[in-house]
Amino acid sequence: MPRHWQAFYCPVQPAVCTNVMTMKLFINCVIAFLIILTGTRSYAQTNCTGKVIDAATHEPVVNASVMIRNTTQGTVTNNKGDFNLPLNNTANDLIITSLGYQPVTIMNAAVQNRLLINLQTTNNSLQEIVISASRTAQKRSEAPVAIATISKQTMEDAKAIRIDQLVNKVSGVNMVNLGNEQHEMSIRQPMTTKSLFLYLEDGIPIRTTGVYNHNALLEMNMPAARQIEIIKGPSSSLYGAEAIGGAINIITQAPPAVFTGQASVQATNTGYKRAEVQVGQTFGKFGLLISGYYANRHNGPVDHSDFHKTGITLRGDYAISEKTKWVNDITYVNYYSDMLGSLDSAHFANKDYSTPQTFTYRKVPAIRYKSQLFHQWNSNSTTQVSFVYRDNSVQQNPSYRVKNSATNPSLAFGETNESSFNTYMLIAQHQQSFNFLNSKLITGISVDNSPSKYISNFINIQRDGRGYYVSYATTDSVLSKYTTGINNLASYIHYEAALVKGLKLTAALRYDFYHYDFENALPPSAYTGAPSTKNNFKRFSPKVGATYNYKGTGLYANYSEGFVPPQISELYTGVKVPYLGPQTFYNYEVGGWFSLLKNKLYADWSWYLLNGTNEIISVKNPDGSTENQNAGKTKHTGIEYGITYRPVSGLSVRFSAANSKHTFGDYVEKGVAYNNNELAGGPRFIANAEIMYKPVFVRGLRVGAEWQHIGSYFMDNTNTKKYGGYDLLNLRAGYIIRQFEIWVNAMNATNTYYSTYASKSGSTLSYNLGDPREFNVGIAYRFGAKR
Repeated sequence: MPRHWQAFYCPVQPAVCTNVMTMKLFINCVIAFLIILTGTRSYAQTNCTGKVIDAATHEPVVNASVMIRNTTQGTVTNNKGDFNLPLNNTANDLIITSLGYQPVTIMNAAVQNRLLINLQTTNNSLQEIVISASRTAQKRSEAPVAIATISKQTMEDAKAIRIDQLVNKVSGVNMVNLGNEQHEMSIRQPMTTKSLFLYLEDGIPIRTTGVYNHNALLEMNMPAARQIEIIKGPSSSLYGAEAIGGAINIITQAPPAVFTGQASVQATNTGYKRAEVQVGQTFGKFGLLISGYYANRHNGPVDHSDFHKTGITLRGDYAISEKTKWVNDITYVNYYSDMLGSLDSAHFANKDYSTPQTFTYRKVPAIRYKSQLFHQWNSNSTTQVSFVYRDNSVQQNPSYRVKNSATNPSLAFGETNESSFNTYMLIAQHQQSFNFLNSKLITGISVDNSPSKYISNFINIQRDGRGYYVSYATTDSVLSKYTTGINNLASYIHYEAALVKGLKLTAALRYDFYHYDFENALPPSAYTGAPSTKNNFKRFSPKVGATYNYKGTGLYANYSEGFVPPQISELYTGVKVPYLGPQTFYNYEVGGWFSLLKNKLYADWSWYLLNGTNEIISVKNPDGSTENQNAGKTKHTGIEYGITYRPVSGLSVRFSAANSKHTFGDYVEKGVAYNNNELAGGPRFIANAEIMYKPVFVRGLRVGAEWQHIGSYFMDNTNTKKYGGYDLLNLRAGYIIRQFEIWVNAMNATNTYYSTYASKSGSTLSYNLGDPREFNVGIAYRFGAKR
């Protein structure tokens, strides 16, 4: 018998032998299979899948890098934040990185189920991603402008009930609270209601040019915001008119990648109450997010100061393909506020919170709709097309129009008015990147058709023995009634190139053509307005700049121009022949930044010189009448600076400030010369400092203190009276436990008595009263994906 048969030889009966050999063969085969399987598992690959999202907003992080540690193997996330990466047992630790976020390491990814990875925004401000500087995403360190961001995390920590409580953290910004979200602005300009600031939502103005409203930001729905970007200085080269002192761009939040949401309620000791909700989810290719709030104030510390507001935003994102996305959002705002006006010097000095107003008001119903299509042709080429519709109305019985009768102390006069407009707007933009000098070209065109209406009616007002305005009666006397067709055709081009390592040059140019078609429904007069007419305005707005970065230190310089065509009310009110040209501003600016101590210390600064020409002023004619002319010149100069220090984990100290001076050049208004005087409402020094502590040993706890300083300023352009300014202390504390968050904010904790804006007209002093000490207590419940 051959030796190799002996293993199968059986000395018993052949049938039994056959069974035994079969069993042995089966067992040997099983053992061999297990050996092969075991050996194969040591070298077989498994797939690791997951989703990368923003920790604060739960939005998908697109094109995040997912790498196996200590290897060159990796992938990037798709437009849903998803990734799929083969792993093996010898290398299964992942490193996830994305520009603007802190890197995350996932240990033993192979043994985990589908991963949900939350990325926190970076503490390194040089790595911040901004959109407003070039209308596309870029590093903040590559933008040759003074630009600052308010992140979603900052919004959640502040628990702000007004936008000024956020943007005033930025150096050189003073958004003036006029009560119930009403406001005026100061960025490289004194505190003013003039049309020198542009308010944007996702890079698109929220109002049309020519019907500027200094209260425009009350039309925003803040729960829908994911980031606020503030450009200081002219940015007309990209955004057109009114972007002079600065532009505030509120970036809306996209639908979350996973089901998530929150609901909150809060109230203050000053009669303010607010309920807020946000919920969203992505279902396959479609994502939906709804954000909204309702707020009201009743029986506040000042008489006649009630208000209520509803703000709702619905956004839907549809991923048509990996390279094409369709975004639609609609915002509805319904706002009402009593208009108490300012206090006179006697009421302010005596801390008398009463007001003679009992019926004046402001109503703002507004709807905005955007439909945007984004397409990426390839890695170097993208196009977006946007359609915008607006339906906006401001209805008022304004306190500033109430005038006492010179002959009858029981009578006064006023008006009710309404300014409204619709917008039909189309914007197309294309971005093309080139290998040559690592350059980028952005071109765009926009067409805006915005018909507007205005009507004003005279009213008779009754006064009582105390001098209070107790009632009013409408009349058939129409003061103004006109329509204006506003058309704007604009095109722009933006180019940037890296000449050498670290040095980037930027140039931009925009052309605007405005057409006003004014139709007066009443006979022309000083009250009703000018004769029906048509006017055109056109303007090229250039900008050039450069940035240089070297090992955490950077410098920039830019020259830019800005312009403002005349507002409808300036152009057509009380004139025989309407002729005004655009106001033009020329800006020269340098600045820089540096990051030290392994990004624990960051500072930035900017110096600017802004010259205004052709500014619209009221000129007194030889016959005693007045008319608007382009005859004013102003000069604005200053330095803005900020520093942030994070000595240890969880502790952040920030200081932001600006020293500035606003003076008249050649400026004679109504026969009064203001040459070399300072503009009213322009403090020489403003500052905001904050310390925030989130102890690592008490997870979810935060405590913070903020100091707001507004220096002294002249109350009138003749520089005869000064207001001393004020200092405020705000304290904040919050605690997150599981899905709940509670907070207590003490705003104006020292109960400082102050005026947010003080002015002098003739011998009359006026003060807009600031809020007294206000305790804000709230609770929020978060549901869905955990952070």
